Amino acid sequence: MTNIIELKDAERYYEMGENIVKALDGVDISVCKGDFIAIMGPSGSGKSTSMNLTGSLDLATKGEIYLDGENIAGMEESELAQIRGKKIGFIFQQFNLISNLTAKENVMLPMIFQNEDEEEREERAEKLLEAVDLGDRMEHYPNQLSGGQQQRVAIARALANKPEVILADEPTGNLDTKTGDKMMDFLTDLNKKGRTIIMVTHDPELAKKYANKIYSLRDGKIEYIHKKISNKWIKKQVS
Repeated sequence: MTNIIELKDAERYYEMGENIVKALDGVDISVCKGDFIAIMGPSGSGKSTSMNLTGSLDLATKGEIYLDGENIAGMEESELAQIRGKKIGFIFQQFNLISNLTAKENVMLPMIFQNEDEEEREERAEKLLEAVDLGDRMEHYPNQLSGGQQQRVAIARALANKPEVILADEPTGNLDTKTGDKMMDFLTDLNKKGRTIIMVTHDPELAKKYANKIYSLRDGKIEYIHKKISNKWIKKQVS
């Protein structure tokens, strides 16, 4: 099966004064169409950096990142942003909604950068908000919405450009249990309909309940890869 996203021996360094910190140290991650992948690890393990590289939000210091088979290292930022905007939808832990835009305007925003006309943007945003049960909250601003409602606006916005891949950062982290369960049901349903899901989490129970493949990181390296085969988890030690 062809990889949609692939990291090959990816490393990411950060300069901290005179010191160089290795946030990622030689990581290989493969994402195929229809996967539900979890990138898991404790704080400081490198999972957030992995998310940024997997979502093409950042470039590797060393190694290669492929998006639909094309190495993104040589792309201009404008070209990469355009491809990323079509290919990947992001659901951020802090929602990242624009406070002075309504729910509908927040969902419409990503479509502007893909040059969709205004009528199409408005119609699609309304359909997406209705799909997440926010048809009666379209003209509300983020501060007029509950945390769960803001999360659903973030989901609708992530789907605005009909991406193949949804990248969710700690999708239940800011939600109560009931709302978090609804969030995961929604991601599962998207996956069943053919969308590829990449979930970043510190929670092993959440990862094993929903994912079919888990990359477990520690100290910037992949420690284990878990694969679900015939409802059984197979664990492979990497480092």
